[in-house]
Amino acid sequence: MINKLKSKDLIGTKDLSLEEILLILDTAESMKEISSRDIKKVPALRGKTIINLFYESSTRTRTSFEIAGKRLSADVVNISVSTSSVVKGETLKDTAKNLEAMNPDAVVIRHSSSGAPDFISKILRCSVINAGDGAHEHPTQALLDLFTIREKLVLRGAKELKGLKVSIIGDITHSRVARSNIYAMNKMGMDVTVSGPSTLIPVDIEKMGVKVFTDVKKAIEGADVIIMLRIQLERQEKGLFPSIREYSRLFGLNTEKLKNAKEDVIIMHPGPMNRGVEISADVADGQYSLILDQVTNGVAVRMAILHLLTGGT
Repeated sequence: MINKLKSKDLIGTKDLSLEEILLILDTAESMKEISSRDIKKVPALRGKTIINLFYESSTRTRTSFEIAGKRLSADVVNISVSTSSVVKGETLKDTAKNLEAMNPDAVVIRHSSSGAPDFISKILRCSVINAGDGAHEHPTQALLDLFTIREKLVLRGAKELKGLKVSIIGDITHSRVARSNIYAMNKMGMDVTVSGPSTLIPVDIEKMGVKVFTDVKKAIEGADVIIMLRIQLERQEKGLFPSIREYSRLFGLNTEKLKNAKEDVIIMHPGPMNRGVEISADVADGQYSLILDQVTNGVAVRMAILHLLTGGT
């Protein structure tokens, strides 16, 4: 069993080995216990500095990284791009070089351009963590999804994720969450199916090792896990599907469609949700939903990643 990650950076789950994924999940188990204490802090990253550099709006991911760093006693700095030198025309390269001059231990970056985290990882000596880049990847979301699924299955007496049927439904083409999950779940030996309007399914996605259904009922038939993706409303303006109402009727998850899945199916969503569009309120708040568990586990997984990448004690 390995005890460290091979790279100083986390750019995507595509780059992680099965052993590295398991190391992160196992480390997150011990990290989660910290959040249940009265005093939710350990000195593992005392003296370390973590910078959150978010070029896109975020609530869950940025807050999760901030809490994760602080619970490990790191100094966490949040940079708001709207009030930074970026608005004055500073390039990403120059921003990275200026941050490097301040000697941080890790930079967490979210950017609208695919490849931005990889780009600055080649400039910075410190660790770079991808918090979502364009339509490329969102590795920490996929890892917290795996952690949440595994945690639930352990409670049911299961020991591994291999062979589980997972259905990912929604805008697959533009989803960085879908890509990261597909890469990671394939390595775990899980059976992944994707579904959505044909205009939102990438051509030749089967080459990634997934099955494709445009009929949601068939996609979730016998599913152990269903991951619903947020529909970005601007897609309708581009004519990628006729209307919100029609999308909800054909591809939204409700109790009627849920009858096709297993009785103990797990329902997940990376957020933010469009209630009544991709998922009905009763399903989102129902007994099978682990959506809030995902948020809770996101802190533990990001604590694990920060600890492993920055060499915490």
